[in-house]
Amino acid sequence: MSVTTSQVKRAFKYRFYPTDAQAAELSRTFGCVRKVYNLALAARTEAWARQERVNYNQSSAMLTAWKKTEELAYLNEVSSVPLQQALRHLQVAFTNFFGKRAKYPRFKSRKKSRKSAEYTASAFRFRDGELRLAKMSESLRIVWSRPLPDGMSPSTVTVSQDAAGRWFVSLLCDDPGINHLPTTDAAIGIDAGLDHLLTFSTGEKIANPRHERRDRVALAKAQRRLAKKAKDSVNRAKARRKVAKIHARIADRRRDALHKITTRLVRENQTLVIEDLTVRNMVRNRKLARAISDAAWSQFRSMLEYKAAWYGREVIAVDRWFPSSKLCSSCGALADEMPLSVRAWTCECGTIHDRDVNAAKNLLAAGRAVAACGAGVRPQRSSPGGQSAMKQETSRREP
Repeated sequence: MSVTTSQVKRAFKYRFYPTDAQAAELSRTFGCVRKVYNLALAARTEAWARQERVNYNQSSAMLTAWKKTEELAYLNEVSSVPLQQALRHLQVAFTNFFGKRAKYPRFKSRKKSRKSAEYTASAFRFRDGELRLAKMSESLRIVWSRPLPDGMSPSTVTVSQDAAGRWFVSLLCDDPGINHLPTTDAAIGIDAGLDHLLTFSTGEKIANPRHERRDRVALAKAQRRLAKKAKDSVNRAKARRKVAKIHARIADRRRDALHKITTRLVRENQTLVIEDLTVRNMVRNRKLARAISDAAWSQFRSMLEYKAAWYGREVIAVDRWFPSSKLCSSCGALADEMPLSVRAWTCECGTIHDRDVNAAKNLLAAGRAVAACGAGVRPQRSSPGGQSAMKQETSRREP
């Protein structure tokens, strides 16, 4: 039996501990990257106001001119590659804007923007498990939590520092072949919620870990202390870092749990059917924004989709207006009303349904229909307020 492979780009992220000199050099680089990005954005915005367009080559020429000025001569002190990469990232941002895939690019803030710098192959050396960046005399002290696959070397390296002060390096590699998993007939419908994070068409339910709630008291205490510190003081910076560490701990736990769930689902099922949720609109509910964000439905879908693409699986997204909760999965009858307090209901055909399991079964059936006919499922809206029956679940206050 032949094994199908696919070539993908994979990023391997590791934590590292820089020396004082390396930390100072990287911090300087982060600042210069941000400065060049903002200067180029300002120049392109002014040109846009004059109904002119500035491309990457023109902004690169501007960078050369900026380096020759006395005011911006410090840009010569860092590697030129991350600065050029910042201009390329800005070009991508404008391409997405003109393609109506994103909003107009925004300026990077010194306090709020992500601190990162990208190095291409000409600006680093990777040999025998050691990584040395341009303008540095020593290799980075990387914690190799997992080895790179044999024969694989990075094409680009991204160094970053998160709000908690932790340093990370991400190695982007061209993986020549990820073996597809053996084909199976298994298919599953997945219903997302808050009472249970996920409910499957098999009847299994995944409890909602509520990662944020576990640290809510500690987080509130740290935030109160931060609010009392003087603006721009050293103590405020320390308090801000403590808040960031709690947020980082919550995000790490959430990401780890989602990785385990999505990997298991992709390994066991050939077809995975989910609901096409608009989380951006759902978090406008102020009472449930925290709970919806903690559930991380968008992150779950993203992981599911890229892992399915890697291993030869199929993810089908059913239209969010599909009345999965109110539709009987046995006879197809549509209930007139389904109050949120009803967690189990009996159809006129006599079938007793668990609300969430029934929704997952209906999603699976709708997904199979999409796969068979190649058309989306978009029935009439199921509620006067414009919400789908399934996402009426999020109208309840979090317990």
